[in-house]
Amino acid sequence: MPVSAAVTSIGLVVMWSSGFIGAELGTREAPADTLLMWRFLAAAAILGGAWALFRRRRLRPRALAEQAAIGALSQGGYLGGIVWAVGLGVPSGTAALIAALQPLAAGALAGRLLGETVSPRQWAGLAIGLGGVALVVQGDLSAGPTTAPAWAYGLPFAAMAALLAASFLERRARAPLAPVDAIPLHCLVSAVLFTGVALAGGHAAPPAGGGFWAAVAWTVLLSTVGGYGFYWLSLRRNGVTGTSALIYLTPPTTLVWAYAMFGDAPGWTALAGMAVCVIGVTAATVRRPVRRRPDRSARLAEEPARDRAVPRVPAE
Repeated sequence: MPVSAAVTSIGLVVMWSSGFIGAELGTREAPADTLLMWRFLAAAAILGGAWALFRRRRLRPRALAEQAAIGALSQGGYLGGIVWAVGLGVPSGTAALIAALQPLAAGALAGRLLGETVSPRQWAGLAIGLGGVALVVQGDLSAGPTTAPAWAYGLPFAAMAALLAASFLERRARAPLAPVDAIPLHCLVSAVLFTGVALAGGHAAPPAGGGFWAAVAWTVLLSTVGGYGFYWLSLRRNGVTGTSALIYLTPPTTLVWAYAMFGDAPGWTALAGMAVCVIGVTAATVRRPVRRRPDRSARLAEEPARDRAVPRVPAE
């Protein structure tokens, strides 16, 4: 794997998983829709201002329309569905496991929609990775019944489908944009969506405590700029199947974040799940070197000259 691809993959896993820690930090201070509203208002102001100052260029109307739809799905649909489900009482581990079905769905659809070939080894890796995620969140799944309504369990499925649809739409975009151009637009669309939700729920006013704004800064810098920046970069370099497989590593990495930030030590089942996730992702993403048959002309060139000499005709 080239160095740039390795850095992209590591950056995606670390930064994408930081979003769950940022959500924990923020929702301790305010409702989820308040956090999402101010997160994307701040991100849109910072990234949009930087784009206007340093990157300002004319964008085609088709590119604006495509990226607006991608942003609404990848940020509004995905984050809104996950946070709303957890807020209604769906265990975070259950939501993570449902969202982790994305790689299998991506593998099933990549061939039909994008022409990406998914090998049997990749299918096996995706299945192994899903088993690892199940081990990681096993404690959450066995915690007992919840108060969440039955329909709330459909929200993580909708969130997973929204991110998957955004991924396919980006790969099929007729006027693609670089992440530095696309992410500010995504944040602007998400800011409009979540501001409307917070205003409708009466949760637009931010709390006065500094902890809330620290959580906003965390989610803007690490989760939005870092997480989505690496996601779209990985999508272009590793494809839909490879990028989606890396999502399997985010629940184990989140456990590491939680241990470092909150002192939540993972159990042996979670540690075993981490190892299984690594095995599955390795099988799904690392390509075997292709062995080439030696060229016959090159082999002949290496043979001693006497072996290729024309035999002399004996004199009569």
